[in-house]
Amino acid sequence: MAVKIGIDTGGTFTDCILMRDGRLAVHKVLSTPDNPARAVLEGLRALCPELMGVQLVHGSTVATNALLERKGARTALITTKGFEDVLEIGRQTRPHLYDPFVTKPPPLVPARWRFGVRERLAASGEVLQPLTPAEVEAVLARVRRSGAESLAICLLHAYANPVHEQQLAQAAAQLGIPVSASHQVLPEFREYERCSTTVVNAYLRPVMQRYLETLVRELAGTHLSIMRSNGGIMSAQRAQQEAVHTILSGPAGGVVGAFRVAQDAGYRRAITFDMGGTSTDVSLCDEQPRTTSETVIAGCPVKVPVIDIHTVGAGGGSLAYLDRGGALRVGPQSAGADPGPVCYGKGQALTVTDANLYLGRLHPDWFLGGAMRLDVERTRAAVRDFARRLRRPPEEACEGILEVANANMEGAIRVISVERGYDPREFVLVSFGGAGSMHAADLARRLAIPEVLVPANPGILSAFGMLISDYVQEFAQTVLVPAEAFTPERAAQAFAALEERGRQAMQEEGVPAEAIRIHRFLDMCYVGQSYELTVPYTPRFVEAFHRQHEWRYGYEDSRRPTLVVNVRVRVEGPSGTAYHPPRQPEVPGDGRAAQVDTVAMYVGGRWQEARVYDRQRLQPGDRLRGPALIVEYSATTVVPPDFVARVDGQQNLVLRRGET
Repeated sequence: MAVKIGIDTGGTFTDCILMRDGRLAVHKVLSTPDNPARAVLEGLRALCPELMGVQLVHGSTVATNALLERKGARTALITTKGFEDVLEIGRQTRPHLYDPFVTKPPPLVPARWRFGVRERLAASGEVLQPLTPAEVEAVLARVRRSGAESLAICLLHAYANPVHEQQLAQAAAQLGIPVSASHQVLPEFREYERCSTTVVNAYLRPVMQRYLETLVRELAGTHLSIMRSNGGIMSAQRAQQEAVHTILSGPAGGVVGAFRVAQDAGYRRAITFDMGGTSTDVSLCDEQPRTTSETVIAGCPVKVPVIDIHTVGAGGGSLAYLDRGGALRVGPQSAGADPGPVCYGKGQALTVTDANLYLGRLHPDWFLGGAMRLDVERTRAAVRDFARRLRRPPEEACEGILEVANANMEGAIRVISVERGYDPREFVLVSFGGAGSMHAADLARRLAIPEVLVPANPGILSAFGMLISDYVQEFAQTVLVPAEAFTPERAAQAFAALEERGRQAMQEEGVPAEAIRIHRFLDMCYVGQSYELTVPYTPRFVEAFHRQHEWRYGYEDSRRPTLVVNVRVRVEGPSGTAYHPPRQPEVPGDGRAAQVDTVAMYVGGRWQEARVYDRQRLQPGDRLRGPALIVEYSATTVVPPDFVARVDGQQNLVLRRGET
């Protein structure tokens, strides 16, 4: 299509980016947490008044927020009799091992809405006790009386034989509510994770359905797609049925966009750093974005493929406060879009953004390109009041706020790098989000990361990632076959059904058959292990598993028998969008023509004069020594005194420490 728009709904801002004939235009509006669709529609109509025939790709936080705030649908669960409490029992793992006061989150489905049916399958799929029509009728009557708005069905061993789930799902259609069956949502073994994932999908389906139906109605004449948590996109209709695949919709777009920018700039290994108004998302890309099927959101295991993202409650809107012991804390509570930080004009509590403004790391007249002026006097009064309670000078109080926020974000990056055997010094830090480039250089210094890459329009990069994403579907099936018995013939048989589902899904999205790409994977383990590693399916897949195990855990045992647990396929289809910024020659310069002001910046324990540059006027090859502010519509980049920023041939800012 000639016009395509990416829309990312964040906690503070809703970002829109439009591509028309290879050119980009951007727009930001304050999010509307009470009804996210209002901000989406406002941003779209400001950017492109005529939406007829436009292709839209949307990253939504609706499902995430509904799960975090426990505001999903009233959900009923039908399971095998005697297993009604699997969702509550869970596993013996305890995230806070030595905390005697830990409170376990309540299950999404309380006991009174969990119903058992008399039926039983063996692990092989053999029917041990048939499901009778009378039993189906009785349990559906109980569901009807419960007033449930959505239904999850998860029967024992249904991954091996879905016959009883299919029988229940077909009969449940008469209830007139959404039905999620585990053999469709997650046909893999492990009852707790399969049950939890199916329940999460059922819990979110009505919420996503209402939201997307509103958008589709208001955006009649457009083609609406939704960002998936695995870095691909899907139709709005499919997203209503597969709501669980949207739980990391927005952050996934950021990783896709950041890694594309890094690749275009010549980097193959990147740590993506997305600091928005409410939280910070970090991910490690070692020649490609990493995915995982082991995710816990709001205490609920979700075993579907997602981009491996670690999130902490540190954003520009994170609130600073003193705990009961008088210690300074920052986040995870956020001022959000309403009331927002103090400097936005309505907020009362001090935030990270306010601290940056007080220390001269934000220019009050250049926020959102001058469209939104920040209230300096209001911020100073709030800082002075907070500093009195902290018993520190205002500058030290604000530096303390930034130090705490930076420590939280540094810890997040260490989780995805150092704690997993990666050396941050071998990666580039790709910084984006509205607040990221104010903190990126400080984080690079703390982690000894040699370079920071700040793309053009960093505050809109998640929306850009959605704009360039392809259609992606992933399907898996538990097989539990010894590796030596997993012959090429058996592999072909196991993959065939999944690949057919993938082709059908791609064709429903409008992808031509010849453009569909299919990748095969195996989940494997040593016999007796309770966890798996995913390896590509090749003729030497057993050797690949041993190598992967040694890299991940430091040892391998090639004499020990291995097991193929799941077969998995990833099916991709192009969305018709390919954007690569033109590369321009770099002509050495000092950026003086782009300087628009000077400000006083507090850094290194004293106030220093910092030049302010308009990023739109900078040219490839310009080199700017800190201290400096580089302002643009969607973000502000802070260049500390010990850093130099260079503009590369694709208009990225490359920050290096101690460069002459």
